[in-house]
Amino acid sequence: MATVSSESLPETKAAASITDSETAPKPQAIYRCRRCRRIVASEENIVPHERGKGEQCFKWNKKSVDSCKNQEPPECSSIFVEPMKWMQTVQEGFVGEKLQCMGCKARLGSFNWAGMQCNCGTWINPAFLLHKNKLDECHI
Repeated sequence: MATVSSESLPETKAAASITDSETAPKPQAIYRCRRCRRIVASEENIVPHERGKGEQCFKWNKKSVDSCKNQEPPECSSIFVEPMKWMQTVQEGFVGEKLQCMGCKARLGSFNWAGMQCNCGTWINPAFLLHKNKLDECHI
């Protein structure tokens, strides 16, 4: 017969509470065109990336690295997504072009199969970029 020590029980309860919170469904975010409210992407379509070092990664600022050593890199002003069916210019075979909303033709971002650099400094390849200021984020 196995004995259970009282020291191991709190760890088991803590581990059980962590797994319960991980399995709880998170509210899903969808992104809509700010102009016509058409859904253009969901959280499932987002390509995650690690934040870069900010301005230190850009060539024009590499000489003056000391000026922003202690600053934290800015929050990303765009989201990168997978190529989707509503992106007509992607379907037409262009290498790099602007992305327009299907409903109102507002410019939502751009894409480039060769990649783009996020404002945080990270390179994304291939890049399908949607500007956050052109989108509304809605949680379901």
